[in-house]
Amino acid sequence: MAFKADKIWIDGKFVNWDDAKIHILSHVIHYGSCAFDSIRCYKTPKGSVLFRMSDHYKRLYDSCKIYYMDIPFAQEEIEQATIDLLKINNLDEAYIRPFAFRGYGNLGINPFNCPVNVCISAWDWGRYLGEEALETGISCRIASWHRAAPNTFPFMAKVAANYMNSQLIKIEAIKNGFDEGIALDHSGFVSEGSGENVFMVKNGVIYTPPTTCSILPGITRHCIFVIARELGIRIEQHILPRESLYISDEVFLTGTAAEITPVTKIDNITIGNGSRGEITRKVQEMYFDIIQGRTEDKFNWLRYLE
Repeated sequence: MAFKADKIWIDGKFVNWDDAKIHILSHVIHYGSCAFDSIRCYKTPKGSVLFRMSDHYKRLYDSCKIYYMDIPFAQEEIEQATIDLLKINNLDEAYIRPFAFRGYGNLGINPFNCPVNVCISAWDWGRYLGEEALETGISCRIASWHRAAPNTFPFMAKVAANYMNSQLIKIEAIKNGFDEGIALDHSGFVSEGSGENVFMVKNGVIYTPPTTCSILPGITRHCIFVIARELGIRIEQHILPRESLYISDEVFLTGTAAEITPVTKIDNITIGNGSRGEITRKVQEMYFDIIQGRTEDKFNWLRYLE
C-alpha cells in the first residue's frame, strides 16, 4: 500500500502530495544525482521529538559538498521547514526524507548547468524490518554483490546512486528467502547491510567495521558507541571477516529506518542461541527509552516540535 501525506516541501513552498512532480529530463533521473537523508519523529509523553535532526542535516550538507551540490537554503531554514511540514501534515510521529537533487537543465553527465532542488517529505511509516523484528530478530545472507572500493564511490556520502548496489543486495536476499543482505567490502571483509550498519558481539565486546570498509557512518551507529560507553560495554571498530559473524554471540543492524534490529540467522547459521542477545537488548532498551521520552535525554539528541 502506497504511503501518503498532504503536503511536501519543495524549494521553499508547500505543495500538494499529488502535485509534487519534476521534469522527466531532470539530471537526477538519468544519472542518480541526488543526496538524501532520513530522520525519525517520535511521539513521547512530553510531545513529538525529532531525533538528531541537526546531525542528519549536517550529513546531507556534507554529502552534497562531496558532489559539488550547493544547497540554496541555510540548514536552519531546512530544519524549520521540517517542523512546519510535520505540523501542516498533522504528524506526531513520522519518517522524514529530505533530499537535494540535480534538476532540469542540460541532459549530459556534466551537472553544473542543472539547478539543485531541495525537497522534504514526511509520512507515517512503521518498523522498516517489521514490528516483531526488534525482538525476534531477522535472517540475513552474505551478498554476492560487494560494496565498491573506496576510490570508486564516496561511501561517506549518502547519495541515491550508491543505493543501486543496495537494491541488488536486498533483492538477492529476498529472492533467496532472507530478510536482509550483508555486503562485504572490496577486500572481502564485512561492510554493511543494504541500508544498515552491522555490529557483532563476542565475549562481551561489541565490534563494528570501520569507515575504511566502505560503510556509511550512520547516525544511529554513532548512538551505539555513546550508549555502549554509557553502559560500560567495550566497543571497538575492527575489520571483520565474514565468518566472525557466524561464530559471534550476537549480531544486530542499526539505521534510522531499521533502528536497532537483532540478527538471529546468517546464511542459515544460527547466531548465538538463536534469539535476541542480552547486550543487544540492553542497548535497545536505552536507545528506545531516550527516543520515546521515558528517560533523560542527557546527550541532547531530541528536539521537541513545540
